[in-house]
Parts: sequence; structure tokens; C-alpha cells
Amino acid sequence: MKKRKKIIITVDGYSSCGKSTFAKAIAADLGYLYIDSGAMYRAVTLYCHRQGYVSGGVADIPAIISVLPEIRITFRINPDTGFNETLLNGEQVEMELRDRAVSDNVSAVSTIAEVRKKLVELQRAIGARGGIVMDGRDIGTVVFPHAELKIFMTASSAVRAKRRYMELVEKGLQADIAAVEKNINERDRIDSSREISPLKKADDAVFLDNSDMTVGEQMVWFRKLFKQKMNEG
Repeated sequence: MKKRKKIIITVDGYSSCGKSTFAKAIAADLGYLYIDSGAMYRAVTLYCHRQGYVSGGVADIPAIISVLPEIRITFRINPDTGFNETLLNGEQVEMELRDRAVSDNVSAVSTIAEVRKKLVELQRAIGARGGIVMDGRDIGTVVFPHAELKIFMTASSAVRAKRRYMELVEKGLQADIAAVEKNINERDRIDSSREISPLKKADDAVFLDNSDMTVGEQMVWFRKLFKQKMNEG
């Protein structure tokens, strides 16, 4: 029997619409590697915030560019939990990446051309062999424009705010749902209007509004889509 080729699957979409949860489920279902591109931008933001180079949504661009060579981002699977973890210069920073200070500043950092160039190069290197699922905002349009299967996700801002709020609460972090929704709407505006790699649906991406869908229902939808795509190939 001919061995089935492992493809690249991209999951782009708006902030807090469940891209990571969906992409992780796809990766687990297929035995693919999951790469969290958003965590990579958050890791850079965390490093720069610690250095005092970004605060209140304002970035010291020259300073950030100067420290990019110092930033090393890697991923590992926690042997105890089985979950994917992000390491910043060898430090496990999963909790810190979701802090309000990072959320409020990541858009300011992610719009810097040199930051995007560094991370796109890293993402392409990781995905060179295929067999990956990567989520983000420009994965199907910029990072892997020739990916075999692209999905673009959205959900209503109210649904996304509730999901994000619950995520923060479950992690023991303080949150105000009104502030969370305001942050999400601002992220949408910045992500969609930035000059470099704006958030947009790739022409060949399949659209998914998961406002009223469980992860299980999304996976039923995905398996049908994946089977159709592989049969086409």
C-alpha cells in the first residue's frame, strides 16, 4: 500500500476563535506536529516586555530589533501532561504567555517587519517536511501560501470573549469579560489593518464559523474536509 503523503495544514483566523484548540485536535487526530505560531509572537512580546521595550501598546522598535538575535523559541511535549509547551530561551513560559501584559502588547510587537521575518523563517524551517498543523493569522497567506489544506476560522466577538474569559479563569488569572471583549475587538482592528501581513482569508482557504460548534462538531466537519482533500490528491 502506498504511504500517504503528510501535508501542511494551516488554520488562520481571528483572535480567541479557538484556532489553537482546533489545530491541536487536528494534529492529535492525524498524528501531525502542532506548531502554535501565536505563542511564538507572544514569546517575543514577553521577552521585550521584560526588558522594558514594550508597554501600554507602545513598542521601542529599534530596541526590539536589536535584541531579536537573543531570542530563542522552541517547543516540546510535556511527558507528564502530553501537552505542547513553549520555551523562551529554555524557560517554559506557557502561563506567562497568556498574561494581560502580553495580550495588550503582542499586536504592537507582531507588526514589526523584522519580528515577522524572523518568525516566518523559523516557522518555514519547522514545517519544511510537512506533517504539521500550524495556526495563526497569516500562515496560509504568507508563511505557507502553497499549503495543501487551509482553514480560516471566525466566531462572534461575544462568543470569543466568553471563551477567552473562561480560559483565563480556569488558569487562575483575574479577568473582566468587558475588558476581554474590548481587547479582542482592538486586536481584530489592528490585525486586519496592519500594512505587513494583515489578517485575511486566503483565496483557497475553507471558511469555518464555529460560533455554535463544539470541538467535537468541528472535528466531524474537518474529517469530512480532510478526506475530500486527500482523495483529490
